[in-house]
Amino acid sequence: MPGEQPLDRQFGELSITQLVVMAGLPGAGKSTIAEIVGARLGATVVSVDPIESAILRAGIDADEPTGLAAYLVAEEIAEKELSSGRTVIVDAVNAGEAARLQWRDLAVRTDVRLRVVEVVCSDEELHRSRLAKRERNLPHLEETTWRAVEQSLEGYAAWTGPSSALPRVTIDSIESLGANVDATLAFLAS
Repeated sequence: MPGEQPLDRQFGELSITQLVVMAGLPGAGKSTIAEIVGARLGATVVSVDPIESAILRAGIDADEPTGLAAYLVAEEIAEKELSSGRTVIVDAVNAGEAARLQWRDLAVRTDVRLRVVEVVCSDEELHRSRLAKRERNLPHLEETTWRAVEQSLEGYAAWTGPSSALPRVTIDSIESLGANVDATLAFLAS
């Protein structure tokens, strides 16, 4: 249409293939932001939780390292998409250094730009409320309880060591969804 800018002019550097890694506690708002940003960019969103649910549906015992398996499957899917020139958004907690460096190494291996979007919710009551209302429709994974979030917090590593050097923005989900999506898109374009 007359007056419309080409896609690469609208989004600046967003036309470059990127690996966008979401990080944060369960229920903080990662998936919502990932899905909206993914739709806006035409990016592939690879979410670890549905993969883990499918692994459990296949009959793998929950006592097995299904979470690790889900991260590895997500990595394989992401690598294939990145190798095809598609931007990928990985939706996962990414609580520890090993998970964070997994994505760094994938970005290096596929020669794409890496960006980390950490989502927090600084209002505990709002976080609890969102978690209580959440329905993910993943029949083989239990809905996350507040106690599980507290346990995740205990295992959520500080951004130190090699992961501290990753290009990262922290988004607080107490802000409006629109503002957080805009802030994420601005970070990805920078």
